[in-house]
This record gives sequence, C-alpha cells and structure tokens, in this order.
Amino acid sequence: MSGHSKWSSIKHKKAKTDAQRGKLFSRMIKEITLAARKGGGNTDGNPRLRTAVQTAKAANMPADNITKAIKKGTGELPGTNYEECVYEGYAPGGIAMIVEIVTDNKNRTSSELRKIFSKCGGHLGNSGCVSWLFHKKGIATIEKEKSSEDELMEISLDANAEDLQLDGDMYVLTSSPENFDKLKAILAEKEIEPTYADVTLLPETTVSVKGKEAEQVLRLAEALEEYEDTQHVYANFDVPEDMLKELP
Repeated sequence: MSGHSKWSSIKHKKAKTDAQRGKLFSRMIKEITLAARKGGGNTDGNPRLRTAVQTAKAANMPADNITKAIKKGTGELPGTNYEECVYEGYAPGGIAMIVEIVTDNKNRTSSELRKIFSKCGGHLGNSGCVSWLFHKKGIATIEKEKSSEDELMEISLDANAEDLQLDGDMYVLTSSPENFDKLKAILAEKEIEPTYADVTLLPETTVSVKGKEAEQVLRLAEALEEYEDTQHVYANFDVPEDMLKELP
C-alpha cells in the first residue's frame, strides 16, 4: 500500500501538466461519455457519471466540454464508440500490474500494450492472472500539515472509513467504495483538500524492488500512464521514496 499511495499522490500532483498536454481532459471526457452511455445522463441517478463530472469540475474542465461529453454518451450528439478493457501483466521483479483502458480499437490497443510491456522488461498476461491480488477501495491521502490525526480519526468514524494510517508525510484514509462519497463530503465540509482521492484497486500485499528493477518498474508504470487509451494503472510495487520523488 505504501508504494501505491505515494505513486497515486505523485500522479495527482502531475495532473496539471497532463491537463496542459490535453491528456487528462481526454481521459475524463471518455469516462463521462461511457458513464452517460451506460447509466444515462442524469447525475442524480448515475453514481458513476456523478463521480466523473465531479472529478472533471475539480480539474477545471469547462462546463461546455462536460455537457457535450454527456450528450455524446446519451446519443444526443454524435461521438466515438468507446469500449472498456482491462489488461493484466507483470513488470520486472514479479510486480503485478493492471491497466484499465478505454479504446475505440481493441486490437490496436492490445498490440501496443504488449509492445510497451516488452520494451520495459515486463510481459502482458492472461485475464485474471493478477486481479486476485487487488481489491477495490476508496483512498484519500492528506498531507500532515493539513490536518491532525485526532481530526482525521473523528472524520473516519463519521464516514465509516475502514482505516487511517500515517505513511511518511501523508495520512492515508481508506474506505469501502460505497462509503467513499460520504468520506469526501465530510472532508470538503471540514475544508480539508486531499492530495489524492479516488476509488482505486489496492494490492493485498506489496513487493519491494530496488535498483535497476525499481527503475524498470517505474519506467513501465510511466509508459502505461502516458499511453493515450489508459484510464488507470494499478500495481503492487513498493520502491524507495526518493526514486518516486525523482520522477519528472
């Protein structure tokens, strides 16, 4: 969990750069479109769409972009026919990796992901090869100076959160996916802004890697994150914190 939560926090800090390159907004638009297509365009009755819209607003996506994405999903506007895919594989050191994809060409994506894994010393596996190592949880990371352990413990109890840990200079709050909206709402009420907050896949256990293997793992994780069809990347690595901080 340590490596995963720090990796998530660093990805969040890089979000502004991603947005400038258009990648973050592109991913959000795909998620909004898919959510609207599967559950309708009303955020009140579509939890997935509500979360996607909240995330987009937090990233300062223009309201017009959000509206158009919803209408493309509901069919009110023409749009690309996307499909969701999940790929599983291994990084060097036996690290398990899961990549959630939204694509308009599954064959192209499969081929390109296989090349990315191979180039970085890993390999793509079969469906189900590593998913059993992960479970879905809501996770929020909060910098120590933004709150106290006592305050966060009280929030955890009010939100029925499952765990509160201090991980380096971050508090990590974990909840069930069902209770995560409540946790985020209470944090907002207290004016506590998480560094990272999302429903994610957490590994049951982490695998420590160092040196060259750690470099290869991080290079693969970055390459998968940069791939245009990627929505999320999950892994069970734990690498030295100084290596994470050196990421561009």
